[in-house]
Amino acid sequence: MAERKTNSSNYQNQSYLENKCPLNELLFTMSRRWTTDVLFCIEEGNNRFSGIREELAYITDHILSDRLKTLEKTGLITRHQFPGMPPKVTYALTEHGVELCNLLSKLCDFSSLIYEEKEEKEEKAVTA
Repeated sequence: MAERKTNSSNYQNQSYLENKCPLNELLFTMSRRWTTDVLFCIEEGNNRFSGIREELAYITDHILSDRLKTLEKTGLITRHQFPGMPPKVTYALTEHGVELCNLLSKLCDFSSLIYEEKEEKEEKAVTA
């Protein structure tokens, strides 16, 4: 991937917000495509690269590798490499990863509720 321009106003704004509150940095990381899906796959027991790739049919190897590295760097997953041929690598959630998955599940439930209510209001408006 191309390096980000550090002199752009977009980068400066993002850096300011991330420094102001760590939540902004976490939200930025989690909002990247496939990140939460990869996290949930590991939570569900798919702890191998091939298993995650199989479950997330449209993710590329490059993106999956990048998301796994990001999640590991953030401290949400750990990477365990076993000796031998062929090499075997597994991923597991850290305590923070488990806690975040619980919070994200609650957010998923909350967003489903909001959008169900929104759809109901829109349906009533169309039929009225």
